[in-house]
Amino acid sequence: MLKIGSVTIPSKHILAPISGVSDTSFRLICRSFGCKFAFLGMVSARALAYNNRTTHKMLSSLPEDSPLGVQILGFEPEYIKIALEKILKYPFDIIDLNAACPARKAVRRGEGATLLNDPKKLKSILKIIVESTKKPVTVKIRTGFSDSINALDIARQAEDSGIKALFIHGRTREQQYAGRVDYDIIRKVKQTLKIPVIASGDVLSATLAKKMLDETGCDGLLIARGSFGNPWIFKEIDDYLRDGTVPQRPCLEEITTLMIKHFELCIKEHGEESSVYVFRKFFHWYTKAIRNVQPLRVRIFEAKTPKEVLDIIEELCSSGRKVFERPALCNT
Repeated sequence: MLKIGSVTIPSKHILAPISGVSDTSFRLICRSFGCKFAFLGMVSARALAYNNRTTHKMLSSLPEDSPLGVQILGFEPEYIKIALEKILKYPFDIIDLNAACPARKAVRRGEGATLLNDPKKLKSILKIIVESTKKPVTVKIRTGFSDSINALDIARQAEDSGIKALFIHGRTREQQYAGRVDYDIIRKVKQTLKIPVIASGDVLSATLAKKMLDETGCDGLLIARGSFGNPWIFKEIDDYLRDGTVPQRPCLEEITTLMIKHFELCIKEHGEESSVYVFRKFFHWYTKAIRNVQPLRVRIFEAKTPKEVLDIIEELCSSGRKVFERPALCNT
């Protein structure tokens, strides 16, 4: 169980705010496998301030998609204040500031992980958010921007701003998503702060989830890439932490049945034409554990209609292709 301010989450895991991935359809699929708390995909404060239609659409959700958090990307107080006015009209349970995004575009603008270079500025932005709402405010950081590991200073400054929890990815911005996750730094941050610390970085399986918890002492886990094509991970983590059970991986029929359900949700959310393009990446992720699937992957990227997508999934289901163990699930 996790407690972040006034919000109690009856599990150790949270679905991360994944840009371009965490739409309503994906969140509902993850919730069906035990995800108790999820974030929207990251939203740009500047885009909200300029009333970007696509960004505004991201703020919508369904009653069953709850509790729900929103993560803001921004560094300019004037835009953050305007964005907050719009965000606070929605029933979000937690508001998070992104100080971790390693994308070149965000860094060039001074957003995301760039804030790691100026802990005092980060603190001042967090204070603006904390003073604007009674809802719990959090921040996501990395261990540092480059070789200079300053996560402890960043974390202290962030806690002083009045936030209720801190998310930390165990790599620097320079590392992006490659190289070793620094469990030691996460553990030191946890030992330093009084607020909950939720860790991320290579939480790709139930065994790796337990390793993160055991080696860092963190309060919870932020699941991102581990959920791609693998929404079963939330139930698997719960089962493994409860009794050490490693569940049997889903068979081909289970995978394809879920793919159809996910695609149907995509159609409802994005419309028939757009859903075909939105679902391509999900098809790729769902089929990572399936042998000899490349010809179907080529065809899915050529598909233009929902019928073509469904026909490809049905063909996959009836093909009898073998499902093998994902490499990430074998790590300890």
